[in-house]
Amino acid sequence: MRRGDKPVNIEVTEPVRVEALDLDAQGIARLAPNEEELIQGQSGKVIFIQGALPTELVTYTVTSDKARFSKAKVRQIFKPAVFRAEPKCAAFGICGGCTMQHLDIRAQVAMKQRVLEDDLRHIAKTKPQEILRPMGGPTWEYRHRARLSAVNRSIKKGTVLIGFHEGKSSYVADMLACEILPKHISDLLPELRKLVMGLSIVDRMPQIEIAVGEPEEPFSEDPKKSKPVTALVFRTLNPLTTDDEQLLRQFADRHQVWIWLQPKGIETVAPFYPETGKLCYRLPEFEIEMPFKPADFTQVNHMMNRALVSRAIRLLEVKKTDRVLDLFCGLGNFTLPLARKANEVLGIEGLETLTTRAKENAVHNNLANTVSFMKSDLFEVTPETIASWGRAERWLMDPPREGAMEICKALAELHNQKSDLLPQRIVYVSCNPKTLARDVEILCHHAGYTLSSAGIVNMFPHTSHVESMAVFDR
Repeated sequence: MRRGDKPVNIEVTEPVRVEALDLDAQGIARLAPNEEELIQGQSGKVIFIQGALPTELVTYTVTSDKARFSKAKVRQIFKPAVFRAEPKCAAFGICGGCTMQHLDIRAQVAMKQRVLEDDLRHIAKTKPQEILRPMGGPTWEYRHRARLSAVNRSIKKGTVLIGFHEGKSSYVADMLACEILPKHISDLLPELRKLVMGLSIVDRMPQIEIAVGEPEEPFSEDPKKSKPVTALVFRTLNPLTTDDEQLLRQFADRHQVWIWLQPKGIETVAPFYPETGKLCYRLPEFEIEMPFKPADFTQVNHMMNRALVSRAIRLLEVKKTDRVLDLFCGLGNFTLPLARKANEVLGIEGLETLTTRAKENAVHNNLANTVSFMKSDLFEVTPETIASWGRAERWLMDPPREGAMEICKALAELHNQKSDLLPQRIVYVSCNPKTLARDVEILCHHAGYTLSSAGIVNMFPHTSHVESMAVFDR
């Protein structure tokens, strides 16, 4: 019987064997076909079971029932899988920030590598000549950027809730700690509840953005200058009162944080107290220091970002005589390190604000003579657009989740025109294996490139996010 999307609560005591795992870390089981399904030659209904892992025999509670599949939560596990792990976070299973803490980190990496390879095989209809060794790093306390929601539950629960949303829900998880945030940030969660509860705009502060930078002076004897710099951006829908401002200043002094306010759009983000400070991350291998603002896009995992940049530039095989393009360059995360290796680097980004910040970072690192930046809509690219960029032997692309389809199509057109504008090598950094695979299909089957290598970077442990890297050669 079809139940549509209405939630249900049906306890099933007949055990099923879990056969596979989806990208949300739900166990996949299949029921035996009923008589009608057998007559029609169909297989049995698929059950997606939250909390179950492959090889396990489990019972479950159905939470959503449709004609061809159901969603459920595990009730009892009769024999745990060998790769099952004990979740570290007390909010696991409620908070939507992590879905894989019950899966051993090595199994998480293997699963993500399989997702990448499957997408390349099924969507791109190709496979890399070499599988790059998966890159991993810290698995806890790695998230240096986060956007926390704040909601007033003072009537119902006696407090304000501050944290990530519950899984696939608009509700905010009731959490007092977070194991993937740096410990000093996790420890702030209860204190932030108290702070917001004391403000006159307790119902008008929906969001707190966190950005953790590296110490101002890592080897300073001054404790304040040798600690990570932490910025908190409070979204304020109503003006603060004098008492509110005093509470924020006291909180900043007590916990040694830098408070910013955002009264309207992102362009209004500005420091409140103290009025000045230094927020940055560093790439020591390339002697780069990257100042940023709390609202700027930066990678959440500083340690893995260092490894990512290092591998990407190594794979690009830049020579001192090369001209290099960095597409979707942002603040210059790859552009500035590339400028240490190449003769000339052009960073291209779609937002004027980011190109301005990137130019400032080039000056900050004494690279203004080697690197330049320009604004260009990278989702509206033609062969003529690429011609305006000028010829470059090496390209690096780091697009958002939408991928770089228009760029790849333009390269395919240039290939058909037998143009000399096509780069000899492209390194493509991706945060979405499906759009990467789509672009691989264009580059390999229509633009004359070979997929030389590909592999994953476990930038977001315990989540379903798959970061990857691919290398293309002509």
